[in-house]
Amino acid sequence: MTLTPQQHEQIAGELDEADRTHGVIERITARYPDATIEDSYAIQGIWRDSQIAAGRRLVGRKIGLTSKAMQQATGITEPDYGVMFDDTVYASGSELRFDDFSNVRIEVELAFVLKTPLEGPDCTLDDALAAIDYAVPALEVLNSHIQLEGRTIVDTISDNAAYGAMVLGDVRKRVDEIDLRWVPGVLSRNGEIEETGVAAGVLGHPATGVAWLANTFHRHGARLEAGEIILAGSFTRPMWVRKGDEVRCDYREMGVIECRFV
Repeated sequence: MTLTPQQHEQIAGELDEADRTHGVIERITARYPDATIEDSYAIQGIWRDSQIAAGRRLVGRKIGLTSKAMQQATGITEPDYGVMFDDTVYASGSELRFDDFSNVRIEVELAFVLKTPLEGPDCTLDDALAAIDYAVPALEVLNSHIQLEGRTIVDTISDNAAYGAMVLGDVRKRVDEIDLRWVPGVLSRNGEIEETGVAAGVLGHPATGVAWLANTFHRHGARLEAGEIILAGSFTRPMWVRKGDEVRCDYREMGVIECRFV
């Protein structure tokens, strides 16, 4: 780390205020060009702990930047992760308040719910599949509180990996019921198709990110717990949305997700 604990606290406080006011702050790397990934996870951790202390309940983790589409869209070439709280999970058909988010975009993903804990350091795809209870389609709402232009992975991680909310579908599949690599996503805004992709775009198999996260957590002395929701990463580019937009994603045999921004 290159930043002091006081600087970590200060930046976490700025991000907390930006989250409350739906604002955007100056890039961390513009102010602290030597900030490291370790600094960014320290900032995220302080923010996370403050949210838990305020009464929010952690229900899972999001993994980001796991596909070529997302890496090319952001210019960032390694995965990251953030946390998800219970008040950010919506059912298909929900209306979401547009003004609750900043730099609002949508990504097409699969989410996994764990039936058993998962721990590194040598977790494989097979280990992850064995620990997964079921897969469910999900749309992630990106919520960026840091200036987008010129941002690096340090900025993104500090900002809870740009996670805002998740809209879950109704269809659940066990990992032995379907070839998850070939789950499609056809994303539409106001009836017009904007993005398409298949889940194999996420590291070759969408559950590979779950194994990566378990191994990453092990380095911090932690593990993924039973019951957690793991949002595995987008297999399309992010789609910008505006107030009033109706969003629909067709996952074929895994159903359809719809939501509206009001």
